[in-house]
Amino acid sequence: MSSVAEQLNSVLQKTARLIELCNALQEENELLKQENASVKLALNAAKSKNSDLDEKMRVLKLAKSIEGTSEKTLDIKQKINDFVREIDKCVVLLKK
Repeated sequence: MSSVAEQLNSVLQKTARLIELCNALQEENELLKQENASVKLALNAAKSKNSDLDEKMRVLKLAKSIEGTSEKTLDIKQKINDFVREIDKCVVLLKK
């Protein structure tokens, strides 16, 4: 009879240990979920900062390409004016 009692006691001890392990794993899982959420926030912030920096770099490249000698600037302005005149002509033709 004591053998059955010992087996029952062993089963109860193992069950208690499994419950402890399950609780510990659930706590670890919650911590990992919180960490995952914070890492996702950091990633989104980094992506946002990266896109902002990409936009700044694009603007700087554009500014550098426009920057230059005054002759180059005058050429660019002249080309823009020519394009505007051409567009105006096209608009007038479309209205007819």
